[in-house]
Amino acid sequence: MNHFRLLYLFVVTFSLSCLAETSWDIRNFGAVADGHTVNTAAIQAAIEASHLAGGGEVLVTGGEFVTGTILLKDGVILRVDAGSVLLGSDNPLDYLNIDPFVDATGQTRGKCLIGAVDATNVGIVGSGTIDGRGGNYQPAVLRENLTRHGIDESRFKELAGDRPFLVRFVRSTHITLEDIHLRQPAAWTCHLFQCEQIVIRGVNIYSHAHRNNDAIDLDSSSHALIENCVIDSQDDAICFKSTSPMATHDVVVRHNTIKSDWGAVKFGTEAMGDFYNILVEDCHIHDTRGGGIKMLSVDGANIHDVTLRNLVMHNVDMPIFIRLGERRRTYRDAPPQAVGSITDITISGIQATTRASADSRVTPPAGIFITGTPGHRIGRITLHDITITLPGGGTVEHTTAVVPEDEIRYPEFSFFGVLPAYGLYARHIDQLVTDNLTFNLSTADARPERRIDR
Repeated sequence: MNHFRLLYLFVVTFSLSCLAETSWDIRNFGAVADGHTVNTAAIQAAIEASHLAGGGEVLVTGGEFVTGTILLKDGVILRVDAGSVLLGSDNPLDYLNIDPFVDATGQTRGKCLIGAVDATNVGIVGSGTIDGRGGNYQPAVLRENLTRHGIDESRFKELAGDRPFLVRFVRSTHITLEDIHLRQPAAWTCHLFQCEQIVIRGVNIYSHAHRNNDAIDLDSSSHALIENCVIDSQDDAICFKSTSPMATHDVVVRHNTIKSDWGAVKFGTEAMGDFYNILVEDCHIHDTRGGGIKMLSVDGANIHDVTLRNLVMHNVDMPIFIRLGERRRTYRDAPPQAVGSITDITISGIQATTRASADSRVTPPAGIFITGTPGHRIGRITLHDITITLPGGGTVEHTTAVVPEDEIRYPEFSFFGVLPAYGLYARHIDQLVTDNLTFNLSTADARPERRIDR
């Protein structure tokens, strides 16, 4: 009899263990899908329950849920179902700063809608939407929200400057972002700082609610894959940063469709740590105002062993801009770094059409601009199988244009003005290897196709 009783208890216990909970619906913790109730506490409670049980999925389904900052914990995946939305609260006091720092524009950063700190096996999946409603931080709207929530007007400047990111991971590992729609942050869309083992796949980003609306920022992070994403951003689309001396390295970016109002694929400018072992391939860049490829080391980064290949660009400002400079800005109380370097860069298989002169930041535009400084030269750059179509329009006067050095200025190609060559202008470079470069003109241009000033 006792043997049967023990067997019964074993079977019941085994059955219950097989039915262990792996999904936590936020509605079961009190979340209300009315588009108004702030559900931060309920969503965080679901995350804590999942974490304490060993991890699983926290489910957002059944409507629109408003929330402030929620923090993912080890083993927790946030799943937002199709047709469901997480909305950022319009109360600026509902956001937490999980790792404050000052960015290159002098603004305090670190707040976010969804974050994780020192976490592992975390992520956001599902084909639903996370909408930061960043328009709430436009000055007039923010003032109205302060009044509505009884917040003293004297805090306006402080709160207006510390706009929240949408998604932020800090010192975390094994991160997955897949299929999710990320919309309208008040600042950057997705920031990963000192993270590793990252997969960002099939993510759709629309980010035009405010200024500095970057899409994906890999910051002192490594071993990352970004693929099959669709990005439309007000600021940089895919941006490699290093706001600490730690490097960003071992990254593959492929099969993405990118539109940006500032830069499609950008290295820097915030770059104290090195960039290396990075591959960008098979992407389509379109309707971009700030440049197709921008590689900028001005704060000490040594950029090397980078390959960009098989990129199609349509209606973009300057397709390729490479700059080694001497700004040496610091972040997070780190000491200034020595001037960095750029070498062993290969760019190939590029098909590009620039914007019309009337729509370009510099008129007439140019195709490729590579520049070090008189005291710090770029190393080896290889360019091959590149075709760029430009509008032309350069005059005889433009052939004698004096291009400023601006060693410590913010490194934007438009600040240098009209270049004295329409196809390729390079200077302060030790080894420039070119093969099969073709520059087509829609109208005549008095400038030479290429000019290299040693």
